[in-house]
Amino acid sequence: MIDSYPDEPAGDFDAPPVEFDDDAGRTIEIRASEESDFDALVEMYDDFDPADRAQGIPPVRENRIRDWLETITTGDALGVVAWHGDAAVGHAILVPDEEGAYELAIFVTQDYQGARIGTKMLEALFGLAQDRGVERVWLTVERWNDPAIRLYHNVGFEDVDSESFEVEMTIRL
Repeated sequence: MIDSYPDEPAGDFDAPPVEFDDDAGRTIEIRASEESDFDALVEMYDDFDPADRAQGIPPVRENRIRDWLETITTGDALGVVAWHGDAAVGHAILVPDEEGAYELAIFVTQDYQGARIGTKMLEALFGLAQDRGVERVWLTVERWNDPAIRLYHNVGFEDVDSESFEVEMTIRL
């Protein structure tokens, strides 16, 4: 587990719901995830571009997607979903670890990437997490995933370790 976190919180974040126009002019709503979102998330991940999968997630095939979602959305996990109309176009989740910190995973469908949706989802997720008392968040990202690394730095993550093919990053909320 990661045990090095910034001393100071990254700042205050607004909890969902959040509505905004993305950089493509689409109205996007970000809401805290609910049980009723499950099938829409399965559909989103089933349509996910294989080239955008990282570190083996999201899994391929509907039955594996369902099993994975059931695993990561239970217990004390926190999540937000980005919606364009009735379609789920993004999902960010914090999954608790054994040390009392939370691991971040975020996904935005290909047609919606590069439009500020990831940034807004993280900010909303962090607002929700602050409301629930979460303080420490970590992630690993493939070192060649420059867009994701920029996103994480922009919301306040700091590099902890970049010695391997993955970069470890942390943020204090």
